[in-house]
Amino acid sequence: MTVTHEDGRRRVIIEGISPTVDGGRFPVKRTVGDHVHVEADIFTDGHDAIAASLLARRQGSEQWVEIPMRAVVNGNDRWEATFRVSEIGRYAFKVQGWVDHFETWHRDLLKRIKAESDATVDYLNGADLVAAAAQRAEGPDAEWLRERSELLRFANEPAKLRELATDEKLYETTLRYPDKRFATESDREYCIVVDPVIARFSAWYEFFPRSAAQQAGKHGTFADCEMRLPYIAEMGFNVVYLPPIHPIGVNFRKGRNNNPESQPGDCGSPWAIGSEEGGHKAIHSELGTLEEFRYFVAKAKHLDLAIALDIAFQAAPDHPYVREHENWFRKRPDGTIQYAENPPKKYQDIYPFNFESEDWSGMWEELKSVFEYWIAQGVTIFRVDNPHTKAFPFWEWVITEIKRAHPEVLFLAEAFTRPKIMYRLAKLGFSQSYTYFPWRNAKAETTAYLTELAQTPVREFFRPNQWPNTPDILTEFLQIGGRAVFGIRLLLAATLGANYGIYGPAFELMEHDPVRRGSEEYLDSEKYEIRHWDLERTDSLRPLIAKVNAIRKANEALQSDWGLKFHFSENEQLICYTKESEDRSNLILTVVNLDPHHTQSGFVTLPLEELEIPRDRSYEAEDLLTGERYLWSGPRNYVELNPAKQPGHILRIQRRMKFETDFDYFL
Repeated sequence: MTVTHEDGRRRVIIEGISPTVDGGRFPVKRTVGDHVHVEADIFTDGHDAIAASLLARRQGSEQWVEIPMRAVVNGNDRWEATFRVSEIGRYAFKVQGWVDHFETWHRDLLKRIKAESDATVDYLNGADLVAAAAQRAEGPDAEWLRERSELLRFANEPAKLRELATDEKLYETTLRYPDKRFATESDREYCIVVDPVIARFSAWYEFFPRSAAQQAGKHGTFADCEMRLPYIAEMGFNVVYLPPIHPIGVNFRKGRNNNPESQPGDCGSPWAIGSEEGGHKAIHSELGTLEEFRYFVAKAKHLDLAIALDIAFQAAPDHPYVREHENWFRKRPDGTIQYAENPPKKYQDIYPFNFESEDWSGMWEELKSVFEYWIAQGVTIFRVDNPHTKAFPFWEWVITEIKRAHPEVLFLAEAFTRPKIMYRLAKLGFSQSYTYFPWRNAKAETTAYLTELAQTPVREFFRPNQWPNTPDILTEFLQIGGRAVFGIRLLLAATLGANYGIYGPAFELMEHDPVRRGSEEYLDSEKYEIRHWDLERTDSLRPLIAKVNAIRKANEALQSDWGLKFHFSENEQLICYTKESEDRSNLILTVVNLDPHHTQSGFVTLPLEELEIPRDRSYEAEDLLTGERYLWSGPRNYVELNPAKQPGHILRIQRRMKFETDFDYFL
């Protein structure tokens, strides 16, 4: 029988590579400047020593950078190496391992020398291995190794042989030229998508352009939106998200408070996209012109604000697509086009696309061109409406295609659906994702959910964006909690999540009335009518929001999700957690009272050793919200929070105490 095998002399086994998503089927996510820590199980038969390396490159480059891997201490054949990603785009890495015969020889020789059992043949074996390395070497190293090989071969004094064989320079130089003829490589290259830092750390502010007019009763314009930008920038946000800015359908237009019948003057839902004025590449005429939109985008950029545009792939009945591409929509037996439904809800003003259309490829190309059109206008962030109701293969294709040409572009998935579907969308390429955060109010459920997002393999592909409210979501907690509950949800969203957002001005003005009892829809929702907001109200949460965002910008620990760890408090109404920067120079402890109606108090317990806080010294906890400083000692410290005054602490823990002298003391 003939043996068929790629090469049976490749004896090293490579398994359990991380970070990967579904065994490498999907990319992992990182942002510019991140360190990628790679681990793998690497071993071989018998007792030979092995070596391993990590190979990494930016896609488009043919040059692999090789990084030696080292065995993890007490790691059970686990190996590790790290590299840094410095540019946006895609990177690839793979792992290789090989039997290192020189290292095996050197290790065993040292044992023999110690036992005084070394023999001449041991040094002849070493001479052969060094001579082989000389053939692989270049420049002066090659000649030097040849000389050392000869000395090992012909030296006849035991002391001299031992001196030559254990020379540190010989060891290091030989290892630089390993024998990789029978090296094993991981069975695939693993992909990393590297996004701009704003994908990891962002604060979003959503508002309706048509409600931005200075005068009540008027339709807002891009000029009005431009005047709103300093207000948003002063609160510390860096992403301005606009609901759809396209023409709104006339046929079956919704009335106020989601009335299926509109009245004269009703403006309809911006998500009912398309009319005789145009579709997804057109602008609602009352908002302004394309040139005015470009000017608005430029003004935002001047204030370090990125514009995120809503992309909703659906069409109003009078959208040009319905007339020009009727086969892109599903028809009912009576010949009419099927409107959107989520029983018992009906959306007669929206036609969903049929992703099983005979002309699916033509539809894909057209929908891709919508993204490309708005990218050309300066938009690089898209909030995608209900992506879980569109075909998964489409999203994988279109996001890959867009990011191939525009790697700076980001996509936020608005998919409040089942967890596996939300995770699949993230795997397919969505840069950020809405989460269940709005409905996680109790301590246990918040702790469990956020731990899953921050401390399990989910974090390799799913970037949460925490929103306490949206135009569709006014939770019961926000309806009944008063001013304090808005402060609670703000502190939690902004400190639990490196990415978070609010729908304003409804949030800072504490809009809390539902359209009816038991509903999460706002009364007089902006989705169906123009609202006028008094941004100068004295009770606005604007100062608190600005303070929280300033704290986030000043503290690296709050700019990533991965450092999140929850800590014990015996009071179930007090939630306590830390975040720490990667270099451990910045440690933030947040304690929030989850009860908006009553003062809550108790002891919080910190794992001092894990946080590198000396157990036998006091340490300072500075409240970044108030400027107050507390001198704490030991793992258990008392906290009391009156939600009417301050719903939480954001405490910077000072491991190093500074005194009013010329000396720094490290405690």
